[in-house]
Amino acid sequence: MFDASSHTVVRLLGAHTHATSVSPRSESSTPAAVRAALARYSTWSFEDQCDLSDAAVIDDLGDVAEPDTDEGAAELAQLLGGDLEGPWLLLGGDNALTWRALSALSRGRFDDWGLITFDAHLDMREGRSNGSPVRQLLDAGLDGSRVVQIGLADFSNSAAYARDAAAAGVRIISRAQLRERSVADVVREAVAVAGRDGRRLYVDVDMDVCDRSVVPGCPAAAPGGVSPDELRQFVRLTCAQPQVSALDITEIDVARDAPDERTVRLAALVMLEALAGFLRRTSNQRSVQ
Repeated sequence: MFDASSHTVVRLLGAHTHATSVSPRSESSTPAAVRAALARYSTWSFEDQCDLSDAAVIDDLGDVAEPDTDEGAAELAQLLGGDLEGPWLLLGGDNALTWRALSALSRGRFDDWGLITFDAHLDMREGRSNGSPVRQLLDAGLDGSRVVQIGLADFSNSAAYARDAAAAGVRIISRAQLRERSVADVVREAVAVAGRDGRRLYVDVDMDVCDRSVVPGCPAAAPGGVSPDELRQFVRLTCAQPQVSALDITEIDVARDAPDERTVRLAALVMLEALAGFLRRTSNQRSVQ
């Protein structure tokens, strides 16, 4: 059981980045939709035998207005750059949020940071878009040997970008490799590689890592992605690691979601899994060793 006398404060911030998306998408607010979907669930975890509301306090800072503009980027930098204690939960928007948020948290100095992504894509495109955050971070100084990308899909990436990632020292764990390994084993490796030397960890959950049938609201999702249960396990176990300072949830277009809101509802569950993971740090539930 969790010690209810010791509350974990988790800071929540929405930033609906979308203006530089390589896929046409609506301006419908994903952060608002995910917050609304939380009402579909309770806060009781059978797995950990705890009520999240007894042990966690959500400090909801609202949404950054127009985060794709210079003004919005400055607001994001001010909010994130002023507090490294975390943990932070960030709701996108597209994957442009990952570059903006990690740049703000690190204050542009990446020596103390590593990156773990759950994503079907390398995000190594040229330029500035939702397809380029990993390249942008590498170009800005993030050490490629401290980047681990999990769930990369066949027929969703280019050979040139794969070569660039390999040359930078990025550790790739493909969807095919996940079939042969346990979730706990993959998380252990990711944390050991990206968090080596005690680095803080930023975690990007691009929802298109999942199978397209369960995330129709993700424009670039493809058949054959990870299952919702796999993603939920990955998030809880990863967030239980003390080095994780922030996690974002990205790449949902609310206007494309199914009538049953399955994409947004899964994103809300990912939020709850992250909270459960954060709380494991102060409970008798063990992190992955």
